[in-house]
Amino acid sequence: MTFYHSIECPLGTLILTTDGEALTGVYFEGQRHFVGIQPDWQKTENNPILNAVSQQLDEYFSKQRAVFYVPLSAQGTEFQQAVWRALQAVNFGERLSYSGLAEKVGRPNAVRAVAAAVGRNPISVVIPCHRIIGKNNSLTGYAGGLARKAALLELEVAERQI
Repeated sequence: MTFYHSIECPLGTLILTTDGEALTGVYFEGQRHFVGIQPDWQKTENNPILNAVSQQLDEYFSKQRAVFYVPLSAQGTEFQQAVWRALQAVNFGERLSYSGLAEKVGRPNAVRAVAAAVGRNPISVVIPCHRIIGKNNSLTGYAGGLARKAALLELEVAERQI
C-alpha cells in the first residue's frame, strides 16, 4: 500500500509517499517522470514517516537542516539504485558533474545512463539529484525544472543557521 500527502514548500507543492516503513517518493507537482497520484494510493495526514520528512523538509527550506534522517526505499533497477546511493554521498553544498558521478559508481563510460538514472530519482531533495551539474558547471537536467534546481543549489550555498 502506498500512503501519501502533499505539502507546500517555497518551490511549490511536494507529494510525499511511503510504503508504511520507508519514504518511497518526494515529487514536485508536475515533475517529469512522476505519473501522479494513483487511484490505489491512500491519502493520510498522520503517518510517522511522512510527518518526519515533512518536518525535515520544512527545516531544510528554512535553512536549519543539511541532512535528512528518514528510512528510504527508492524503487528502481540495481543500476539506478547504485546511482541513487552515490547521490546520497554528495554532501550538502557540494556539486558533482555527471561524469564525476559516473566514475563514483564505477561506470566512467556510462555518463548518459547515469544521467538518466539521476533524472528518475523518485525521492527528490532528500536524495540530492539537484547537486549534479554539467561538466562545465552548467545547470543541466532536473525533473523538477531547472529553476527549482537553481533555487535548491542557491539555498545550499546561502549562509546556514545550522
